Amino acid sequence: MTGTSAPVAHDPHQPQDLVGIGIGPFNLSLAALAHGLRQREDTGGFGFAFYEQRPAFHWHPGLLIDGATLQVPFLADLVTLADPASSWSFLSYLRARERLFPFYFAEKFHIQRAEYDAYCRWVSELLPGLHFGHQVEAVRWNPERSLFEVDFTRLDGIPIGGSADDEAALGRVYARNIAIGIGTEPYVPVPLKPLADVPAVPVLHSADYLTHRERLLAAEHVTVIGSGQSGAEVFLDLLRARPAGAEKLHWLSRTEAFAPMEYSKLGLEHFTPDYTRYFHALPEAVRDRLVPGQWQLHKGIDADTIAAIHEELYRRTLHGGWPDAVLTPGVQVRTAGRLAAGKVELHLEHLQQGTRSRLTTDAVVLATGYRERPLDRLLMGLDAYMRRDGSERPRVDEQFRLELDPGVTGAVYVQNAERHTHGVGAPDLGLAAWRSATILNSLTGKEHYPLPRRTAFTSFGLEQREAPGIPAQAPPLMPLDRQR
Repeated sequence: MTGTSAPVAHDPHQPQDLVGIGIGPFNLSLAALAHGLRQREDTGGFGFAFYEQRPAFHWHPGLLIDGATLQVPFLADLVTLADPASSWSFLSYLRARERLFPFYFAEKFHIQRAEYDAYCRWVSELLPGLHFGHQVEAVRWNPERSLFEVDFTRLDGIPIGGSADDEAALGRVYARNIAIGIGTEPYVPVPLKPLADVPAVPVLHSADYLTHRERLLAAEHVTVIGSGQSGAEVFLDLLRARPAGAEKLHWLSRTEAFAPMEYSKLGLEHFTPDYTRYFHALPEAVRDRLVPGQWQLHKGIDADTIAAIHEELYRRTLHGGWPDAVLTPGVQVRTAGRLAAGKVELHLEHLQQGTRSRLTTDAVVLATGYRERPLDRLLMGLDAYMRRDGSERPRVDEQFRLELDPGVTGAVYVQNAERHTHGVGAPDLGLAAWRSATILNSLTGKEHYPLPRRTAFTSFGLEQREAPGIPAQAPPLMPLDRQR
């Protein structure tokens, strides 16, 4: 079965070794490496199934701006940094598309976002075990069977058993282990949420930028809020599309500067397994202090985009005058309201000067980032088994497992929901394959994917932490015929 919304082919009563919830890049990486296990004789056939409520794979479709590139090299694909020989690598995708030689001569280390999206969709359409159009409703632990029960609803209207009633769209699958990769959701600041919730008001998150681009280009004045990479790319795209001398753009940010992302070679070592292990071993209070201060490691703007913005602004001064574009950092939006003329009024405060002012604009793009989707509703059935930290967040061990009551013999792994325990690398694509391999090694109890013992020149801390071996508490995976 390919990654489509066709009826589930496996026996729903036959437990899967791994059930994934959500199919974004991280769980797609896990599924691709799990497929490699399925083909190995020493696993006895590794059974997995992944479920996603969307009808097909899409990666930030509203931000696939023409020319926008990934901030990580193409080697940070779904599998290469754990299994370079995988048939699901980016280079395999290029070979399948007969584009290896053009890519070779293009000498591109950082590919366009749209190309990464196309690569992931290629994997999702060919990889067995992916089920789109399935919304997972609940996860429970069944102590009698020592299995997880995962309830889902089919969203495509095709009944599972051929019946026409609504109950036929309900299903259940059993799993020995769970992997949750439900991703993040756009964050809208509280002062602007009432406006963003009204469709008629042109206040939208950058996640929907391309959907509303023509409407934004037609607006007389546009304000972009947020100084990360998305805000910079949206501002640059709007700037390039508007006539010189009549740009009528504002770009505002709470941060003290339109700052570049930390991209030095040693700075990048914060996105290595070495730093992840170091961070995880720190006390909870220390981790909580570190994360906000590391914003420039992952929320800054890449140097090429900053240079392109400056070049575009400079080009517009060649014949005298300055572009009608205002770039102001250090500003927060206190309140916002809708005017009778269909405009938006922003009440601003400069954080350093302590001054306040008002700005009237025709449209607002909120490049205000994303937040982890809460797991509470999905894991309500496991709440009694979960261990939590001092801030009531789920505890996550070094191998990305939720810490559960010992009576739960299966494991629940999380992807991009562990920044509070594993640091700024949690949402980084460059750690996707390593984390997926760590998860698979953990749940099988064998090092099917050998991982490097050291990955950074920097020694984080005076006491060095060795890369973990095969966890003693993880039972070895038996052949499926013995498990039945």
